[in-house]
Amino acid sequence: MTFDVPDSLRPLRADVQQFMTELVEPAERELHAEGLGPGGKLASLQSEAKARGLWALGHPADLGGGGLPFMDYVYVNEVQGRSTFGQFALGSFTLQDSLMLHRHASASQKERWLRPLVSGEIWPSFAMTEPEVASSDPTQLQTRAELTGGEWVLRGRKWFTTGAASAAYTAVMCRTEPDAPPHKAFSIILVPTDTPGYTIVRDTPVLGMNGGHYEVVYDDVRVPEENLLGERGGGFAIAQERLGPGRIFHCMRWLGQAQRAFDLLCGRLNARSAFGEPLAHKQLMQQHVFESYAEIQACRLLTLHAAQAMDRGEQARVEIGAIKVVGARMLHNVIDRAVQAFGAAGLTDDTPLSVMYREARAGRIYDGPDEVHVHTVARRILKEYRSGSGWDFGAR
Repeated sequence: MTFDVPDSLRPLRADVQQFMTELVEPAERELHAEGLGPGGKLASLQSEAKARGLWALGHPADLGGGGLPFMDYVYVNEVQGRSTFGQFALGSFTLQDSLMLHRHASASQKERWLRPLVSGEIWPSFAMTEPEVASSDPTQLQTRAELTGGEWVLRGRKWFTTGAASAAYTAVMCRTEPDAPPHKAFSIILVPTDTPGYTIVRDTPVLGMNGGHYEVVYDDVRVPEENLLGERGGGFAIAQERLGPGRIFHCMRWLGQAQRAFDLLCGRLNARSAFGEPLAHKQLMQQHVFESYAEIQACRLLTLHAAQAMDRGEQARVEIGAIKVVGARMLHNVIDRAVQAFGAAGLTDDTPLSVMYREARAGRIYDGPDEVHVHTVARRILKEYRSGSGWDFGAR
């Protein structure tokens, strides 16, 4: 087993990194001012990505994507993740939704939404979290859909629906089977965002930033029966399938962010002097470098190990749960040390660290809070010991 970037992939990975450092990162201030959505500076970056053959690299080739195998895309995602805007500029932000439709959508759903997603003509959104319940326990979700006269009628409220204002549709997780066991009671229904009753309440501010996480009310929203994605009661299975690789992609992007913060940290320590010598000569600053290097490298190996397990067809639930927690903590710690090294400047928007720091904190909650993943990982490991088999690290 090796975690080296394959030689055949290195040129493409280098091209993506060059695109990020020369075009995306310098445009971040403008992109933040515009907000996420089609048009503007982002549209010009997307056109350039297509011209360079860097568009939608992880999407299946038969859908118009780059067709990279899963592990190859994992390595590319690492450098693409240097900026929050990387996945949008390179067209990979639709990957989870495109794969979900590719596997579960009907022929008419694919014709309407799938290929336009891959080409970047339309944007998707996914609605699961709700403000009134602890969505870490999704069996509590209250949004409901009732089949009446050939139409699904949706009632409820969602929030953290990323990109809803720019999306063509929202895939809504809702209760459709009130008498079924909890994990068979929910379905996913595709709701065009221009449907009457679909009302965006606000772009929910997150740590002082408007990041495109919308609160949406579904007030007697009516869509055709055929807008059901997959089978009735199959929502949990589809959502879990969507989340597994998505968490690996999150962690690889976090590694890209952390490596960028590490670059800034080391550059600052060599360039800045205090008390007669460079900060790089101070032992406490050297400890920041050591701790950051060790955490990045450990998290990187854990994440690639989980990715390889998934690539072999394993569910890798322990591995994925572990990296979700370790990755979010690592990202926060590395950025925090870089902020400390920059001092007052690290608190301002003169460097990218201020925004990166706030986004990193959210990582400990998105896609399941740390506490849930700690609980499920420990429970699964302890179950192995109760069965008498133990946990064989070398075989996993």
